[in-house]
Amino acid sequence: MTEAKTRRLWVAYGPAGAVGKIQTDDDWYVVQMAGADEELGRYPTMEIAKSALTAHLKPGSERPEFREH
Repeated sequence: MTEAKTRRLWVAYGPAGAVGKIQTDDDWYVVQMAGADEELGRYPTMEIAKSALTAHLKPGSERPEFREH
């Protein structure tokens, strides 16, 4: 019997559009910035993943809005 994995996806939106995404992979939250080929990192909680994504925005940027898709 195969086990189905549920993956979840959140897109981070700033004033000019999407700036990155967070998706689940097993017990991790995987962060990838918009336009990047590689993931930024894997984090144990959603709040840490949001903070990591926000920290990689340009200085002075507003905290993005995260919407689940």
